[in-house]
Amino acid sequence: MLWFIGLGISGFKSIPSEALEILSKADIVYLEQFTSPIGKSDLTKIKNAAKGEFKLAKRWLVEDGSEILKNAKKKKVVLLAYGDPYIATTHIELRTRAIEEKIKTYSIHAASSLTSMIGECGLHFYKVGRIATIMREMKSLTTPYYVIYKNIIEGNHTVLLLEYNQDKDFFLDPKDALNGLLETEKGQIRNVISPSTYAIVASKIGFKDQKIIAGKISSLKKIDFGKPPHTVIITGRLHFTESDALKLFGQCIDEPFDNTDKTKKISIQMIKKYVPMVREALEEIEPLYKDQEEFQGILENAELYVKDAEKFLEDGQDEVAILSIGYADGLVDALRLAKGLDPKM
Repeated sequence: MLWFIGLGISGFKSIPSEALEILSKADIVYLEQFTSPIGKSDLTKIKNAAKGEFKLAKRWLVEDGSEILKNAKKKKVVLLAYGDPYIATTHIELRTRAIEEKIKTYSIHAASSLTSMIGECGLHFYKVGRIATIMREMKSLTTPYYVIYKNIIEGNHTVLLLEYNQDKDFFLDPKDALNGLLETEKGQIRNVISPSTYAIVASKIGFKDQKIIAGKISSLKKIDFGKPPHTVIITGRLHFTESDALKLFGQCIDEPFDNTDKTKKISIQMIKKYVPMVREALEEIEPLYKDQEEFQGILENAELYVKDAEKFLEDGQDEVAILSIGYADGLVDALRLAKGLDPKM
C-alpha cells in the first residue's frame, strides 16, 4: 500500500488531520525535500508524528522508486511531499508504476504553493500560462525565454520556478534569474524581456514572513528578497482587478502595467522587417526590365504579393502574410539572378 500525501505550504501545521492519522499507522514514511526545503522544527514534528520507520528521501531515491515500491508491496508506505503530492511529475510516474505493479495507492491532497501563490498575488489563475524553470546554467534560459514569449503573446502570466539543489543547499537568487533573462534577450532580440518588464517575486508563500514584491525588473534588481524559496512571475495582460489586488496584497515598487504591448508575434516582426526590404529590392530591379514585356507579369506578381502580405497582416492573418512576402522575395531574387545581381539584399 502506498500513500501520496501533501504537506501543504505552511510547514507541519498545514498537514491535513487525516494525513496525521495515516502517518501514525504507517510502517515506513518517506519525506522528500528536493522540491522545496522543510525547516528543522517542522522536520522534527513530522518525524515525531510518524510512529514507524522515518526516512529522508533524496531525489534519486524517488526517481528510481525501486525501494519505495518494493516496501509498498508488503507494508503500509507513505511518501510525503511539500505542497500537493502530484505537482511533481516524479510522483505521478511513481504512482503509475505502483498501479502497474498491482500496489494499492491512495492520495491526500493539500494546498500547493503554485496555486496559492497566484491568489496571494491577486492574479487570475485561469490566466496562468505554461510554467518554466530557470536553472543556474544561464545557457538553459532559451526555453523559459520562449515560454514567456508565447505566454505574453496570449496575454498570460508566466510562473518561473527557480532551481533548488537539496544536496548543495542552493536556491537560485531571483536577481540572477532576471539578469539571465536580460542576457538571453540580447541574443534572441524578440523584445520579450527588458529592464522595464513588469515582474513579481513571491517569497516563502504560506509562511508568516511571506513577501510579494512587484515592479520593473530594473527596480527588482535592487531588492534583497531574503530567505528562499522564491518564485518569479512575468505578468501578461493585467486586468484592472488584478492590478488593484496586487497593489493591496503585495508591495508594488512601480505601478502595475501591461507587458503585452511591446511584444509582437515573431511572424509579425518578420513581416514588418521584410516587406520594406522586398519592396526596396523590387523598386531597384524594375528599371532593369522596363523594356522587356515578357517579364512584366513577374514584376506585377511580385508587387501583388507584397501588397497581399501587407493586407493579410492588417487582417491578422500573419502566417499567410509570411507566405506572401516569401513568394515576393523569391520572384525578386530570381529577377536579380537573371541580371547577374546578388540575390541577397
